[in-house]
Order: sequence, then structure tokens, then C-alpha cells
Amino acid sequence: MNPFMTILQAQGAAQGGGSGLTMLLMIALIFVVMWLFMIRPQQKRQKELNNFRNNLQKGDKVVTVGGIYGTIVEVSDNKVMLEIDKDVKIKVDKASLVKDFSDAQQA
Repeated sequence: MNPFMTILQAQGAAQGGGSGLTMLLMIALIFVVMWLFMIRPQQKRQKELNNFRNNLQKGDKVVTVGGIYGTIVEVSDNKVMLEIDKDVKIKVDKASLVKDFSDAQQA
């Protein structure tokens, strides 16, 4: 058996093992980038939305998911009473309130 061939085979095996490590690093990098650009901002938006919904008070102007603009008349645990016009009130779930009235563009 040729000792030179044994050394070349050992080097080839070492290089092949490094290739697997490089592949794992690339996959890890993909997950880190995906977390930074997709998951983390979504978690931040969800946290802000939950904070907004938990701090609702009587008199706040809000918009529902369906696009109904209104003023809060009454707040309970999971529901909110909105006045959408003079003497027209509707009861909606807090989860359907998405943003502040002042942030919305009204025509």
C-alpha cells in the first residue's frame, strides 16, 4: 500500500467533513436572517397591537378590522361598545380593533 495514497485519502475525508460543517453554518445563517427580517418584526407589531387593545379607554377613536370608524363608549373585558354615528352604537370584540383613528386616512 502506498503511504502517499493514504495521506491523500485522509485529506479528502477531512475536506468532506468540512463541507458538512459549512452546510450546517449556511442553514443556521438562513434561519438567523429569516428570524431577523420576518419573525422579529411580526412579534414587535403583535406586542404593540396587544398593548393598544389593553389600554383602550372611553372616548378613544378607533377603526375595526372591517373598516368601521367609531368612538369607544364602553369597555369591558373582551368587548367594546362603539358609537359609529349619533345614537348608533355597536358592540365589537376587542380583537377586531386594529389601529388608532388618528392614524387612519379619512376621506
